[in-house]
Amino acid sequence: MTIRTILVDDESLAIQGLQLRLEPHEDVEIVETCTNGREAIRAIKTQKPDLVFLDIQMPGFDGFSVVSGLAEVEPPLFVFVTAYSDHALKGFEAGAVDYLMKPVDTDRLADTLERVRQRLAEKRAAEEVVQLKEVIAEHAPEAHEALPDSAEQMASNRYEKLINIKDRGQIFRVDVDTIERIDAAGDYMCIHTGDNTLILRETMKDLERRLDPRRFQRIHRSTIVNLDLVKQVKPHTNGECFLVLDSGARVKVSRSYRDVVARFVH
Repeated sequence: MTIRTILVDDESLAIQGLQLRLEPHEDVEIVETCTNGREAIRAIKTQKPDLVFLDIQMPGFDGFSVVSGLAEVEPPLFVFVTAYSDHALKGFEAGAVDYLMKPVDTDRLADTLERVRQRLAEKRAAEEVVQLKEVIAEHAPEAHEALPDSAEQMASNRYEKLINIKDRGQIFRVDVDTIERIDAAGDYMCIHTGDNTLILRETMKDLERRLDPRRFQRIHRSTIVNLDLVKQVKPHTNGECFLVLDSGARVKVSRSYRDVVARFVH
């Protein structure tokens, strides 16, 4: 799988440095380099790359203006590359895969490319399923009607592996495997990991869409639990029960959700 890539920076030395750091990654093909935002928008619309490494502070159109200028087309994946850390919050809010500081660290770049590969693999797998279903629908409509729901899920669901949480003026990149439970407080979510609690402004419904339902299940109107981190089930009165998590925390399962959890916890 080749990752067609465009580099955008108004400093030629920065482009050259990034090119050198990308050379060991044989699946990365640099299809064009740009020195300003207007060039970048034209190149992205023409080349339709998979990935763009994008400087933020450039004369005229800055990096955020480039992203905004592509609102009418399917955008590539973006990685912001900048010398200024104070743009990190806005960078992640703009949907960037990652935010790299200059000079780019080679190990950090390798981690970023792994995330890019994962995103692209998920996207291409979903596209292949959709294309296959279209062919089957055209040539064998009876077989199309019999396709299992899992094919639809493959095409539409891509669950998060990392969640960016803006809390107390910082960006925290949280591995979903470490999330033990999530409690709702209005439009805010309290994300509990083993040793930390972060506040995310998002509704429970929207957050549920981003998490794999085979692992993350709602056990109460305002609580989601990572079933992989449940170590004990304790029955309680009135048909309710408590789950004891790896951290020792106890969370109540309401009667209306008990049957759902019972399918996953043994």
